[in-house]
Amino acid sequence: MTFRMFEDKQHASLYQKYRFDPPDELKELILQYLEKKKGKPHQLAVDLGCGTGQNSRSLTPYFQQVVGIDVSESQVEEARAVQGFPNLSYRVGTAEDLPFPDGSVDLLTAASAAHWFDVEGFIKEAVRVLKPHGCLALFGYGDNMKMHHESCGDRLNNIYEEVKQILLPYTSTRVTGANSKLKDLFEAIPFPDKERIEIIPIKLKLSVKNVIGFIQTFSMYQAYLRADPNAATALLEKTASRILDELKESSTEAKVDFIMEYFCVLACKPE
Repeated sequence: MTFRMFEDKQHASLYQKYRFDPPDELKELILQYLEKKKGKPHQLAVDLGCGTGQNSRSLTPYFQQVVGIDVSESQVEEARAVQGFPNLSYRVGTAEDLPFPDGSVDLLTAASAAHWFDVEGFIKEAVRVLKPHGCLALFGYGDNMKMHHESCGDRLNNIYEEVKQILLPYTSTRVTGANSKLKDLFEAIPFPDKERIEIIPIKLKLSVKNVIGFIQTFSMYQAYLRADPNAATALLEKTASRILDELKESSTEAKVDFIMEYFCVLACKPE
């Protein structure tokens, strides 16, 4: 079953604006793993659930060809609008039915997307399309994000926890796959050579505007918005106001430290 949660054009636009590029630390981890397990040449990387292309674009310096695939036409349209990457192309499609020959892919990756895949269908396709010694790299972050600014970190985090509680009834059970750091998917990968790194701490400096924009990209916020537009909009406005009050700032350009814990599943197809 393919989940379709991100197909609204406005949602896709928010994704392009407020979703993060993969952190350098994570990108280096993946590239080092691929170099160790397979080595060069790095010909084809496929980015599944590519969304608006942040992860796809980050791979272009390292591969002869990068292909981003997403089930949402709106997401792919936003991704294609970013020019300047001649070795990058996008296709509308699913992780369970890939348009590549057997044994043709060096790296199969997914950024904050693998928890939406049908595990059995995805694993079958991954085994088929990866080259011998080709690699899987599936990563994302849980919902235990923290904000910090001088002495008001606890109060900022309480605000974020209250937002999470309001959105909880609108949260897909699939999101628990991300919050469990892809444990079930990891266990289903049939390759003996695999590892799951559970905590990769990353600290960003974000404006309050970007924190609120990031919350807007959440699937559960979008579900809340569809169910009760006025309440959802008011939640964002109230959250921004409360954060600014704690910071003793008036502009949403004010910055906070935003701490995230990424995770990563790595696996190498045997000979």
